[in-house]
Formats: sequence, C-alpha cells, structure tokens
Amino acid sequence: MENIDLSKWTEMGMNIITTYGIKIIGAIIIWIIGSWIIKKMIKAVKRVMTKSNYEESLQKFLLNLIGWALKILLILAILSQLGIETTSFAAILAAAGLAVGMALQGSLGNFAGGVLLMIFKPIKIGDLIEAQGEIGVVKEIEIFTTKLTGLSNKEIIIPNGALSNGNIVNYTTEGTRRVDLVFGVSYDADIKQTKNVIMNVLTSHPMILKDPAPAVTVLELADSSVNFATRPWCKTEDYWTVYFDVTEQVKEALDAAGIEIPYPHQVEIHKE
Repeated sequence: MENIDLSKWTEMGMNIITTYGIKIIGAIIIWIIGSWIIKKMIKAVKRVMTKSNYEESLQKFLLNLIGWALKILLILAILSQLGIETTSFAAILAAAGLAVGMALQGSLGNFAGGVLLMIFKPIKIGDLIEAQGEIGVVKEIEIFTTKLTGLSNKEIIIPNGALSNGNIVNYTTEGTRRVDLVFGVSYDADIKQTKNVIMNVLTSHPMILKDPAPAVTVLELADSSVNFATRPWCKTEDYWTVYFDVTEQVKEALDAAGIEIPYPHQVEIHKE
C-alpha cells in the first residue's frame, strides 16, 4: 500500500515537474533576458536624452517611468508563460490608471506642461520672462512648477500646465531690448531743437546701442503737449539702467535748453 502511495506521489511529482518545470525555467529565462534588455534600453534612452540636453530632473523622471512600464510588461509576459491569465491583470491596471488619472488631472496637466517646457525649451534658467501676469527671472524649472524671481526679489511659482498653455514673453532670447519712453513738451517749443536735445542724450549714453540706432519722433499732438516717442536700444541686462538714466537726463537736458515740460498749473483767483 505504501509502495502504491509512493509511486502515485512520485508520478504526480513527475507530472508537475514535466508540466510546470519547463514553464518555470522559461519564466526564469524570460526574466533574465528581459531584465538585460530593459537595462540596455534604459541606457540607450539616457544617452539620447543627454545628447538632446534634457533637464536632469526630467531625465530621472522619464527613465524611472519607462523602467517601471517595461518591468510591468515583463511581469505580464512571465505570468503568461506560467499559464496565468493576464487579461484580468491588464484590466485592473487600466482601471487603476484611469482612476489615478482622474484624481490627479490637474497634476498630470502640470506634469505634461513641465515635460513640454523641458523638451521644447521656450525658456531656460536665467531668462527674463513675462507669463501669467507675472514678470521675473527664471530660477528653476521643475516637473510640476516653474519658479521665477520677481523684479522686487520675490519668489513667483507658476504651475507648468498654465505656463505651457499660455503666452510667454521672453525678453532674454534676442539679447537686446528697446526702451519705450514718451516725453511731452510745450507747443511753444521748437520741434527740431527738442529732437536734437533728446537725441544728444541718447547718443552720449554708454549703454545705448548704435545699432539698432535710437530714434526720436513726434508721437502725437496731445491736448497740452507735443509728445515725442523716444526709442533707444540696449542689452537686456541694461534695460532698467537705461530707462531710469534717460528719463532723468532728458529732463535735465530739456531744462538746460529752456524747453518747457507742461504740467498742471493752479491759478488762484483773488476777489476784491
């Protein structure tokens, strides 16, 4: 009886080994080869990202994302090799992905925006930009947000979703900026003399570029003044210095030339 039971167990064990042993060995081989292929793919993708100058934070995130996706596919292949039905696993993963996507809709939009900013690079660290009603120098571009340093040294954090979908004015890209100023003088002032006085200020300033050349033109005949559009060019980093210097120096030059800048006068009426 014991011999019969032993033979049955032996036969059962051999059947299991025959049936599942090959599948287990195949699964181990798939795991080893799949892991090796995944490592090679990750290295290849990393080389491409490095050559394309992807941001380091974006590289790490995308490489981790690709690595996990490939590992999940490898696990599903192994389960299939073992004869386990993988359709239910795929359905569960799809449902979980949909639920997470719905819950993190805003965050995923910011993530997608961050990826677009890092790939297409409309801005980079150190650029002076205007976006979402804010002006500042780009301090850091992260996966979900971009940090700016405002003109008054305040930190501004903008979600990447809104930043990538909105208008971005980059003042740094071209390297130069035009300073737009308007000066009004009295109707009694000579137009040519006024233009010469303002132009002398522009041509004598060391930070104002000769090419493109500065321009002084009559902008409009306003109610109480003749307004002159003053348009000097300078390097982006010199913008505010030129703006304030020219404003001050033009006022002094007009005063020295006896050219009046109109301003409201209060007239007192004395009753006798």
